[in-house]
Amino acid sequence: MYQSNPAIIIVLITMLASWLVQMRLRSKFEKYAQVGLRNGLSGRQIAELMLADHGITDVRIISTEGKLTDHYNPADKTVNLSEAVYNDRSAAAAAVAAHECGHAVQHATAYSALQFRSAMVPALSAVSKFMPILLFLGVIMLRTTPLPLTIGVAFFALTTLFSFVTLPVEFDASKRALAWMDKRNIVTPQEHVMAKDALWWAAMTYVVAALGSLATLFYYATMLLGRRR
Repeated sequence: MYQSNPAIIIVLITMLASWLVQMRLRSKFEKYAQVGLRNGLSGRQIAELMLADHGITDVRIISTEGKLTDHYNPADKTVNLSEAVYNDRSAAAAAVAAHECGHAVQHATAYSALQFRSAMVPALSAVSKFMPILLFLGVIMLRTTPLPLTIGVAFFALTTLFSFVTLPVEFDASKRALAWMDKRNIVTPQEHVMAKDALWWAAMTYVVAALGSLATLFYYATMLLGRRR
């Protein structure tokens, strides 16, 4: 029997932590979405203002379906805001809109961590197509040959690296967003606290995801090393 019980426990703990953080994030955004901004600006207007203040004219702001689906796409230079954020005039909408524009500012200023993450995307896209089947076959065939699982673990290590590279990108975007909102008087001190809290919980989802990926990598690596004993 493989000595992987500690690894399984770690994976289960990170899965539970991920669920709790996601629930907390949704709760925070629902709460702060009820707080109207003093200035009455919508998420779209805040995004337009932040981009203009940074001299960015080649980025489009578009509305997307779903909740918490907001993201910046460096490939086509679009700030994608969920319908609620795009139209709402709340502390939560302000935080998200400014955060996503923070990524656009990173792109415009050639922020190194974002460049590194973007450079990883093609390789990661190719790897993700084969990784699940390699891990599946690797576990089944482990007593026969360790090769499929070895390759699968190597591929998974790349996805884990990507999740950790994402962390400074996300934290920096939030830092830029909060600094700009304060400088521009977009939020009051009370609204700043709410925006910062919302962005902190959003960042925690990436932290937990990175730790979960690391825990899963540890699980498969432990299984692979256990086979060789």
